[in-house]
Amino acid sequence: MSRPVEITLLTQEQCRFCDLAKEILDRVGHDYPLQVREVDLATAEGQRLATAVGVLFPPGVLLDEGAFSYGRLSERKLRRVLDRRSS
Repeated sequence: MSRPVEITLLTQEQCRFCDLAKEILDRVGHDYPLQVREVDLATAEGQRLATAVGVLFPPGVLLDEGAFSYGRLSERKLRRVLDRRSS
């Protein structure tokens, strides 16, 4: 992977799965070049992004502006996708 993967994390306050997603992205970021941007779902931008990609509840994860997941983030699934992109 030559350029960082752009990840948008859609979060809300007091969301345990959002905290876990941040921890996972921090760990994965040690092995892959990631550029993570956090957007609060309570904002207009957060609502627009969630609607555009079909995020039903937080956290929502977008990879390069495309839908990846919502709810509990799977570190294994994320690493598989990043491995495929790097090969």
